[in-house]
Amino acid sequence: MLRRPVATRARALSSTLAAALMLALASPAFAKSSEQPENALPLGTEETFIDHTRFAPFWFGAEVNTIFQAHPGFRAPYTGDHSLSDGPEADVSGLFTVYLAYQPHRTTEIILDGEMAVGTGFSQALGVAGFPNLDVVRNPTLGSEPYVARFEIHQMIPLSRDWEVNDERGPITSFKVVPRHRLELRLGKMSTVDIFDVNPAGSDSHMQFMNWTVDNNGAYDFAADTRGYTYGLIVEYQGPLIEARFGEMLMPVVANGIDIDFNLTRSHSEQLEIEFKYLRRANWSGTLRSLYYQNFANMGDYQAAIDAFHANPVINPDVTATRKPGTTKFGFGFNLIQQLGGVARAFARGGWNDGRHETFAYTEVDDTFELGADLIGMWWHRPFDKVGLAYVTNGISAVHQEYLRLGGHGFILGDACAFTSPTCLPRAAGYLHYAREEIVEAYYNAHIWRGAFAAADVQFIANPGYNADRGPVWVFSLRGHLEF
Repeated sequence: MLRRPVATRARALSSTLAAALMLALASPAFAKSSEQPENALPLGTEETFIDHTRFAPFWFGAEVNTIFQAHPGFRAPYTGDHSLSDGPEADVSGLFTVYLAYQPHRTTEIILDGEMAVGTGFSQALGVAGFPNLDVVRNPTLGSEPYVARFEIHQMIPLSRDWEVNDERGPITSFKVVPRHRLELRLGKMSTVDIFDVNPAGSDSHMQFMNWTVDNNGAYDFAADTRGYTYGLIVEYQGPLIEARFGEMLMPVVANGIDIDFNLTRSHSEQLEIEFKYLRRANWSGTLRSLYYQNFANMGDYQAAIDAFHANPVINPDVTATRKPGTTKFGFGFNLIQQLGGVARAFARGGWNDGRHETFAYTEVDDTFELGADLIGMWWHRPFDKVGLAYVTNGISAVHQEYLRLGGHGFILGDACAFTSPTCLPRAAGYLHYAREEIVEAYYNAHIWRGAFAAADVQFIANPGYNADRGPVWVFSLRGHLEF
């Protein structure tokens, strides 16, 4: 059972957040506008089975996403407990989501989403930092029971009397119209990357790329449980040229854990993102987002684990044995999207974290850089089809490299065997011949009919798990997607 905090600091922060939310809900008079937008969302323009324009103030939607993936055997002179299997593998994942929202007021909505995930991914999602399927849950022991993914209050506070059509309308913001200048508050259970590090061309594993480090900034160890959700408060300023958002989120109790630590005096995470819309020209718009985050949690230290191993080289180094409450990890990121004539988009991402402490919530990447683009099928008379191509290079810090070289494991990586394993190689054979993990991914997403889509995807992964002794790996994927 999760324990709630009783510390004075936690109570004070909770009271402050509650007061801010009550203030937002108590301002309906200010929310009213004398100037309503003349345009409205046209009926039947959404590529879904349900016409969402007809149901305000309610929102109902659903998604079914199924991915089949296979990789052939590849070169691997040794394979450890946390390695990607070098033999041929095939796997099927499924993610089923129901989206519900209700607007009790034109500036307030309550969001409730249910979800169910099935499938474990290749080698139980081990052995590759840029894992090829974002839909896969990283802990196969959780099972496939349905769970609550999001339960949040989303409140707008208008800062202008001019309203406009919400061009980002969807499950996490179902408002038809929004003030041109506004504050937005979100409180409850959510995904951190619903709001932070979003890239229109590279954030949706259901319609775009599938790789973990293509759809997200791999070096962004964002607050989340094993399934990718947490609790928090997010405050945003939205304007025509500049947006800014701050999030106070909760961390899991242990790395890659399902339980969230509600004691803010012991662990928490802050993120700050500034978004600058540097070009507003029609069909040539461009946006740059810059991100800073800082985690406080019961994290282990790679150098301390290495020192303990050298003092007693009998067992593999274990970063989990060096955990201390309140350990700090921080990082930076940027995210760019540029439209190209209304038919294509180019995008880029970069990220870095200090690399001293264990990966706690996302994946084992300490620095990353990505370039990509997508193109709609207008030129071949398929305006709802899309083709995409991306390249990403991932790396880890020197101390993280040494930890893995000596036989240590993270919750995703580690080509070493445990000393108790009868198949463990002699230490002289080496466990990590470090090289950057490099990934190229291409997809074609075809619109079948209304809300039905099918996609083919191929990924080339060089040096899986940062190990030049293993790979490269080719991953071939087929995806079916239904949007309601």
